[in-house]
Amino acid sequence: MSSITVTGVILAGGRARRMDGADKGLMNVAGLPLVEHLLATLRGQVHSILINANRNVAHYSAYGVPVFTDVISGYQGPLAGIHRALCLADTEYVLSVPCDTPCLPHDLVQRMLAGVRQRGATVCVAHDGRRLHPVIALMQRTLAADLLDYLDAGNRRVEDWLWRHAPAVADFSDQPEAFVNLNTMDECRMLEEKMKTASVASA
Repeated sequence: MSSITVTGVILAGGRARRMDGADKGLMNVAGLPLVEHLLATLRGQVHSILINANRNVAHYSAYGVPVFTDVISGYQGPLAGIHRALCLADTEYVLSVPCDTPCLPHDLVQRMLAGVRQRGATVCVAHDGRRLHPVIALMQRTLAADLLDYLDAGNRRVEDWLWRHAPAVADFSDQPEAFVNLNTMDECRMLEEKMKTASVASA
């Protein structure tokens, strides 16, 4: 584990409109709620974990990690949760991950930290070789005040805020499948089938 300390925050505070308003983090995929897939991936990679949730807080709290809601009301997007995480964390960096990405790499943090070191950057964003994933970002906790100014000005786009800080980009083109994100029930079913096929093939 690097000497740089990292808090991981699982962002499960959205409305999930394309899933009929279901609480994404608690939806089962391959026998486990999505939030449990993320918890399993982050443990061992980060020093501590937070969950951002605006519904079913008691349920999320049962996982034994701190749960927080957005201070900015009205489901203002992932930056609202990220800002609160930057304020709550006691580590040097915060890694944000959306709850609908259950297959993230087990070397995610290591490679994101390498990105900030190589560039001397305050932010690093994941790229799967085809596209950028702005919500999968490693950020210095000291950016909290700048992010609050951005939000207070009425801005909500994650990518626009990140580019203000000339982010490093971590290349994950060797494993693009790790960044699949689930926005519909059909996508959940397709991923389950792929996981079952992979499990049978490796047995």
